[in-house]
Amino acid sequence: MRKPPSHDMGEPSRRLPVTLAPLTDELLSSWIGRHAEFYAVPPLAMLRHCLPEASSVRTADLDLNEDQVFRLARMFSADPTTVCRRTFANIAQSSRRLIAKEPVQSCSCCHPPKHEPRPVLRSQLLGWRITCTLCGCLLRHSGRHDRHSPFGRYHGTSLIGERLLDDEAERNVRTWTSPAEIARLLLMRRGTRPISRGYEPWRFRVLGAIIPDLDDVVERGSLPTPASPILPLHLRPALLAGVAIVERAGPEMLEMLRGQMMGANKARFSGAIDEIMTHTCRSMASSQLQLI
Repeated sequence: MRKPPSHDMGEPSRRLPVTLAPLTDELLSSWIGRHAEFYAVPPLAMLRHCLPEASSVRTADLDLNEDQVFRLARMFSADPTTVCRRTFANIAQSSRRLIAKEPVQSCSCCHPPKHEPRPVLRSQLLGWRITCTLCGCLLRHSGRHDRHSPFGRYHGTSLIGERLLDDEAERNVRTWTSPAEIARLLLMRRGTRPISRGYEPWRFRVLGAIIPDLDDVVERGSLPTPASPILPLHLRPALLAGVAIVERAGPEMLEMLRGQMMGANKARFSGAIDEIMTHTCRSMASSQLQLI
């Protein structure tokens, strides 16, 4: 490994006399929090022992520069890669809105309930996943009663959608467009014709044109908003299956879905898919030139 860069604060990070080993998939803020508990100080005080410039512990999960990673690694007597692996620093920007602010799910197999203080695993904040990244078991809601998903028959397809979103977020790998952008478009409101009595516009989403069961299942509180874009676990398989179906069908399906839109939403949807089509055509042209 190359020599660590010089420190912004002009002084080396102080190593902790006793360090606790990180748990598999443990989030950096959780690891910091366990050390804070051990040393009987607030978590932010523990972080500022190494990074005096830190504004919050959450920022350590989301945005660390290379120098800060080396300083934290020195404090914990760990490898910099170990520190990086516990953050969301490398998550694609398109996927960052699907990272929860606090744990929204857990795996009963991989999240030890008797460990105190209970660690927070990185996968507990990934709002596109329905299965555990470690063992593949279905995730459960954290701290609330689980609801059975009515989309069990789409399970195989939803796992494909989960993999597409995971590849984009964690490895920056896409096919013809961004799976996270497909997911965003599928959650836009759509129009229905004819408009029936008791029509509730908030209920109907583009996704319902692909997964018809959705229209009868959604509740106002379970639908995403700009402030809270993450679907509850019982609805997530439908969205993941929709992403997989659109990705497999290609841009033509987005064109077909344009006809499901009305009013201002149609204009926004059309603008988004026109941009996708333009980018896709340019990518295909570039690939063909490379073959000449």
